[in-house]
Amino acid sequence: MEQRRYDEPFAKIAPGINSRIALEIWQDSIVKLWDVVDNLTQLRPEHTEFYGVTIFGSSRLTRISRHYDEVRTLARELAAMGCRIITGGGPGLMQAANEGALDANPTMRETSIGLNIHLPLEQTANTFVGRAYEHRTFFSRLQHFVLRSNAFIAVSGGIGTLLEIMMIWQLLQVGHLYKTPLILIGPMWNGLLDWARTSLIEGEEALADPLDLEIPCCVEKAEDAVEIIRLHYSEWLAQGEW
Repeated sequence: MEQRRYDEPFAKIAPGINSRIALEIWQDSIVKLWDVVDNLTQLRPEHTEFYGVTIFGSSRLTRISRHYDEVRTLARELAAMGCRIITGGGPGLMQAANEGALDANPTMRETSIGLNIHLPLEQTANTFVGRAYEHRTFFSRLQHFVLRSNAFIAVSGGIGTLLEIMMIWQLLQVGHLYKTPLILIGPMWNGLLDWARTSLIEGEEALADPLDLEIPCCVEKAEDAVEIIRLHYSEWLAQGEW
């Protein structure tokens, strides 16, 4: 099979320019672009304008799932408290959370936020998103979650939810986020922490610190998450207004 050279596209974009030089310019520009992004991400204020709660969850679980109404109720209670509800903007439990936010504030659609991403089977934001943002990559979308959120909740989910949890977990571990709740609802997440304890802490080699396992807070019911957020939200309010 004929293999294409990795630098072929540059010959088409910039004819007459040596492909090696074009590749070096491209790489240098990408590095500088990421420097700009890194600088911008440091602009997160100590006290945000609104208190945002991101809810991560499966796109596959529909209204017939018992989890749908649980997540809708969770989001409704948080939005009634004064929180902005943030999701990935897609179907399933993300839609449930956005729907719950609008249940609490039907005339304030900006309380229901969706950070949508272009995927083959998930192209548009659900109808309950009041304010939508479009992303083309998971990298920028994950960073957007971080910038807009004061707390994170994970409900039942798959690989995408796991990716989101692990990123937030590590940011809290290394101190890039601090005093930010990461709440995991439901028994499925107990298994994740059991695996981490067995494989990372109690294995032949210490691959993590025992304190790292105290970062995620696992609870059985949505009501428990609401109470944790209520306390954290009260502390946020006490810090002063925007």
